[in-house]
Amino acid sequence: MVEELSLFLGGEWTTGSGDERYALVSPVTGQHVADVPIPSAADIDRAVAAARAAQDEYRHWSAFERAALLHRIAEAIEPMVPEIARIQTLEQGKPYHAESLDDIAEANEYFINAAEDVKRLRGDVIPTTDRNKRMFTFHRPVGVWAAITPWNFPVTIPLEYLGPGLATGNAVIVKPPPFTAWALLELAKAFDEAGVPKGLVSILPGGPDVGRRLVSHEGIDGIGFTGSSETGRRIIAAMGIKRSIMEMSGNGPTIVADDADIGAAARLAVYGAYYNAGQVCCATERVIVVDPVHDAFVEAATAAAAEVRLGDPFAPDTTMGPLNNEATAAKMDRHLADATERGAEILVGGGRAGGFPTDLYYDLTIVDGVPEDAALATEESFGPVLPIIAARDDTDAVAIANRTHLGLQAAVFTSSLRRAFWYADHVRSGTVVINDSTDFWETFQPFGGAAGTDTGWGRGSIEEFTDLQTLVIDTENVR
Repeated sequence: MVEELSLFLGGEWTTGSGDERYALVSPVTGQHVADVPIPSAADIDRAVAAARAAQDEYRHWSAFERAALLHRIAEAIEPMVPEIARIQTLEQGKPYHAESLDDIAEANEYFINAAEDVKRLRGDVIPTTDRNKRMFTFHRPVGVWAAITPWNFPVTIPLEYLGPGLATGNAVIVKPPPFTAWALLELAKAFDEAGVPKGLVSILPGGPDVGRRLVSHEGIDGIGFTGSSETGRRIIAAMGIKRSIMEMSGNGPTIVADDADIGAAARLAVYGAYYNAGQVCCATERVIVVDPVHDAFVEAATAAAAEVRLGDPFAPDTTMGPLNNEATAAKMDRHLADATERGAEILVGGGRAGGFPTDLYYDLTIVDGVPEDAALATEESFGPVLPIIAARDDTDAVAIANRTHLGLQAAVFTSSLRRAFWYADHVRSGTVVINDSTDFWETFQPFGGAAGTDTGWGRGSIEEFTDLQTLVIDTENVR
């Protein structure tokens, strides 16, 4: 049965004013599972106008009123978790039991955290040189945001924008990608149940044309984007003078020092390679192993890889499902071919797995002896691959780690606290994780980048959705 989906436009369910639809095909089964309407230019204008009207009223709600609304959204999501998780697995491919259930169960945390943070969002009282002046700062909502979100986490990443965006008095229009729009549209039912004001939230799935219209729209005040650095650059060039939050590609290194717990390093590096089939911006993209422990690490990683279960993502024992789309699978093919042509050796896996309903099921792959100039080392593969690069010592490992323009999240395995701080001081990365996977994540942690392409989240994501206003009062001339 093919599901006929609707747009969530200005708080209303509609098929839109156009007649274009696209087929959503499951990477799990290869079957056409849903028809999705494509919003027209008129639909986008309508959503922006509704957002501006709703936000003009909503911006005056108190922080406690907005926090109560977000708590109601979180409560409405809770009973919906199993069904949203089922849809996410069907359209995205991640394992239902091992990943999707936890993924969606985490969704309400984005609203709860934002609700609690906004209650404590304070301004300052600033000293002045004039004894008759009083100076204060306030956090004001930016206005209407457009969030352009990716297919690897089709629910939780949009909520990274919706939670703090709504908490701080903004309206948010989300454009999920065509591959994975269904789960987020299902979750939008919680906005109705929670009593979100009409117009404050819209979900408008679609491809680049929809994104371009939103990014350049004069009625949009802020742009949120999570995705590739190439797309991010195009958005920055097109959006004009708008506020922005940009979280782009990663090529995070995992460094294994000569005093590391090799078993833990191998197990957690492999986890970072297969979790969500490697389709994570902070996945294990490069493993830089110091020479004295290279052979022991390779042996331990090979053993850990044998425990990964590629299969039907709805089966209880499956730990890795298919890739989401052909473009990602083709990039894996290209990266592995390039690496082997340059002398790298495939130790485990190495290609698409047979015997499945689609050819998007890809074997977990370990590649040793990866040259630093191979595409596997310089580009974000975004698939289930563990590239191993040799380093002579700590200094060489840092030099290799820093040869990237993608500095989102790094990991270092060492038993020395002094060495851990030394690495944190020298590796250019927004986050450095010691003795855990690069895939480590908490819903409330700062998450941004270094090395030029990742602007990410700031000191607190709640502040990123506000403008700072200063108020100066001359007490000598007031009653």
